[in-house]
Amino acid sequence: MDKLLIEGGTPLSGEIAISGAKNAALPILCAVLLTREPLTLTNVPDLNDIGTMLKLLAQMGVKVEKVGAASSGRFRPDGLPAGGTAGTVILDASGLDNPIAPYEMVKTMRASVLVLGPLLARCGEARVSLPGGCAIGARPVDQHIKGLTAMGAEITVEQGYVQARCPRLKGARLFTDMVTVTGTENLMMAACLAEGETVIENAAREPEVVDLANCLVSMGARISGAGTDVIRIQGVERLHGATHRIMPDRIETGTYLCAAAATGGDVRLTHTSASYLDAVIDKLMDAGCDITLERDAIRLKAPPRLNAVSIRTSPYPAFPTDMQAQFMAINCVANGTAVMRETIFENRFMHAVELIRLGADIKIDGNTAFVTGVPQLSGATVMATDLRASASLVVAGLAAKGETLVDRIYHLDRGYERMEEKLIALGAKVRRVSGG
Repeated sequence: MDKLLIEGGTPLSGEIAISGAKNAALPILCAVLLTREPLTLTNVPDLNDIGTMLKLLAQMGVKVEKVGAASSGRFRPDGLPAGGTAGTVILDASGLDNPIAPYEMVKTMRASVLVLGPLLARCGEARVSLPGGCAIGARPVDQHIKGLTAMGAEITVEQGYVQARCPRLKGARLFTDMVTVTGTENLMMAACLAEGETVIENAAREPEVVDLANCLVSMGARISGAGTDVIRIQGVERLHGATHRIMPDRIETGTYLCAAAATGGDVRLTHTSASYLDAVIDKLMDAGCDITLERDAIRLKAPPRLNAVSIRTSPYPAFPTDMQAQFMAINCVANGTAVMRETIFENRFMHAVELIRLGADIKIDGNTAFVTGVPQLSGATVMATDLRASASLVVAGLAAKGETLVDRIYHLDRGYERMEEKLIALGAKVRRVSGG
């Protein structure tokens, strides 16, 4: 199992390009299930979750073609595109003949449930294993099932599988009991081919939902209100092919900004946008960072010592739960005490124990963490428990004195494209090592 060895204490400096967004690419890949015509996607990131989704689609009968500059080394040995700005995937679901998502293929990836809505809408049936993913608390699919049932589907859950049938879904007014990004995306895709109008209330407002809606509209869908809490979809008989570019990854952007802040660095991130990151940018400025915003780039210059910043996670456009762990890492070396409240996932402080191994001063009380900055963290061996926890340990390791060994970095490979290469480009002393 691979590990990441970090020699900390070096301020990050330089420029790197941000990759396409994993959380936008995964549902957009599933959108191909709604059409018989080819869908071309560019800026597809090279991540394990993307590879898993492509394999899942292929076993359903989708033809997958990867395009890129092979001569420039932008391909991995398994053929997946390796450049966040160069990776192109052409999908053709005209031969879709197996509307099943087996457990063996989806057990590591919660986003696999996103095939349920489009499969049901296109094929009239679907059999999808209950998904896996990060161990950060309950993320039930009941809102997906509730919405599809309201649209006329007959759904049962047996032996770990969601089995759904409906000759053609019918438009309905849907209200989700909680704000759910994948639930909004699943129901929005299903509604594109439903008969009549579907209204999704209490919809997720995340930029990734908007990116999916933009792709669907380019395929002929009739969607309005994406980015607000009420989305309206007028069902159509069919969707056609299209070409769509995946949006930049706002969480990858925020993670590298935090890494630069924690190390006292000065970095410029390109192929990204601050328009999706208002809450994160504001908190980094509160921490004392000097930030310059360009049309498609962000530059951060860190102060000699950060100020502690308190946060409360909430659905977009508030502070994202996917940035909570990284901010805990920078608060570990900041001046003062930060109060951090996690309101989205109940088990998302598991990285705190590992940060304490590096010398952090953290106290947990339910869904609240109290983080008091220390003058210096010290390197140690730590273990990642989920994707964003992995990132927080890397950020802390970059700021710590001595060597930090981050174990179980397969989590990182699920959500960060070539992280060690990008960090090296910014002057970090990191390397991937193999071990038992």
